[in-house]
Amino acid sequence: MSKQSVNKGSRGGIIQSNKSSFSTLYRLIDLVILTVFYLTALVYDNVEISAVTAIALLVGIITFNICAEGIDLYRSWRTESSTTMLKVTAVTWLVTCIVLIIFGYFFPMALNVPDRTLLLWLAVGFPALTSWRMIFRELLFYVRKQGRNSRTAAVIGATAQGYNLALQIIDNEHLGIKLQGLYDDRALTRLPHEFQNQVAGNINDALQAAREGKVDYIYVAMPMSAENRIMEILNQCSDTTCNVYIIPNFFIYNLLNARWQSVGSVQTLSVFDTPFQGANNVLKRIEDIVFGSLILSLITIPMFFIALGIKFTSPGPIIFKQDRYGLDGKKIKVYKFRTMTVQDNGHEVKQATKDDNRITPFGAFLRRTSLDELPQFINVLQGRMSIVGPRPHAVAHNEQYRKLIEGYMLRHKVKPGITGWAQINGFRGETETVNKMVKRVEYDLEYIHRWSVWLDVKIIIATVFKGFVNKNAY
Repeated sequence: MSKQSVNKGSRGGIIQSNKSSFSTLYRLIDLVILTVFYLTALVYDNVEISAVTAIALLVGIITFNICAEGIDLYRSWRTESSTTMLKVTAVTWLVTCIVLIIFGYFFPMALNVPDRTLLLWLAVGFPALTSWRMIFRELLFYVRKQGRNSRTAAVIGATAQGYNLALQIIDNEHLGIKLQGLYDDRALTRLPHEFQNQVAGNINDALQAAREGKVDYIYVAMPMSAENRIMEILNQCSDTTCNVYIIPNFFIYNLLNARWQSVGSVQTLSVFDTPFQGANNVLKRIEDIVFGSLILSLITIPMFFIALGIKFTSPGPIIFKQDRYGLDGKKIKVYKFRTMTVQDNGHEVKQATKDDNRITPFGAFLRRTSLDELPQFINVLQGRMSIVGPRPHAVAHNEQYRKLIEGYMLRHKVKPGITGWAQINGFRGETETVNKMVKRVEYDLEYIHRWSVWLDVKIIIATVFKGFVNKNAY
């Protein structure tokens, strides 16, 4: 949960999003770097600079910016690691490279630039984008560690979230924030044991320090049940020039992609939401189309021979179509290679079990190797599914488990996937106990909460190496 500042005079509501003050500068520098290195590549290869050769630059910059907004490249990186920042930058540039290569393949006349020149630009783009970020980041760290542009902070509330915030401030010197301490009105004997030696004084002490200009930031980390006390503290803070932040303990809920939204002039907090809105939705769809097309082109011939194997080893159709729940719980048709002698698609669907006599010999091989799932890449291109997402279950199983498992239907806030976070963590195949399904749902919701293009790439790579063959798949 990001910290939100209190600003009573705002026309758009009392809560505003916390954005990086450097975001505009980052965008501008990226634009300059990509443009300069592209023009340098043209000059190096003696290619004329013209409106025609500028098309590749335009496509690249547009793609890069859409992707950057989708995975929030321009957010504040103050409290995150350099590795995470480099991963997000890498994914953004990788998607840009893939889109440019595909665009050049299908529209060679529009992308009128020699392959060597384009590849040269793509090769130097990533080190250029990351190098200046690391240099600028280290410069900021140095300046803040020297005590320049530093601020002092007081945390009101000796609670778990207050203590965790205090540790983050102490451990991250580059933030340029010096912690004055935790402040709480409760007697030491009433505080949790781990907080008893951390309290620097009572709340009035913190407020007095703020009035005297000794504190720049006040973080209020009190439980939501203390609403009246919080309002009293905020009223007293209005007599200071401090920046005041509230850290509400919304962690008591299973927040799913919570975000602040405006309804007119009223701010609302979404508790259960999808990560795929706006640019994220476009980015996810581009990812599915790009990877789906590439994979489908590679598996077309194997799918042809699998179809022949099904046709000649058992009677019945090659493709099995089953109703499953898709995005927002709407029914979709999911394609699979037929592996059984029956085609259950009604109110009762029995899960496949070990030594299930409904499974054909060739079907058993397909299920063990997950080759029966290959037709679902057609579902991906149709837009019904994604390559990565929670695995879809039969409608009958959905209706069964939604009554038994809290939050089960939240997994349908995103499109179902061919592979997913639960599958590469071992929760694949038969779920003979409710506890196994509970663990699968937990991983599905964790995926939705943590989604990023990088996580999708990680899951796809893990699936290639360990996700196809599984002892639980039968």
